[in-house]
Amino acid sequence: MGTKANFGTLRLTPGFDPSKTIVSGYTGGSYSLSTISNRDRDRNICVGYADPKPDHIVILEKDFGKLRFLVNSEGADTTILIQGPDDKTIRCGDDTGRKKDASYEGNYFKAGTYRVWVGIFNPGTRVNYTLSAQQP
Repeated sequence: MGTKANFGTLRLTPGFDPSKTIVSGYTGGSYSLSTISNRDRDRNICVGYADPKPDHIVILEKDFGKLRFLVNSEGADTTILIQGPDDKTIRCGDDTGRKKDASYEGNYFKAGTYRVWVGIFNPGTRVNYTLSAQQP
């Protein structure tokens, strides 16, 4: 998978301002994210459809103990897949509580480059979204 993204790059350092980590994009494409991996490192299922090229690149300047990524699509049924910093480490997320917007929260993010896809359950469906990062 490439190192260029459809919608740009985020650089994060510990203590970042979450209000400055909001990027926009839109879903679309018919590439099944399960092609990258059926399950992630935590055994979460990887689902949804997106473009084969990552939507966003996230560069972590240092290691993070915990990070949260949130998709806001005004309630559309989105998914998220995060790959990196090597090709083998996969993290997948789907619904956030009762909301259909996707999220992923996890531990032990090593410094490096991560590729992020925001998917949707119906291939080719275009839905605008924002993606944000937080340190819980």
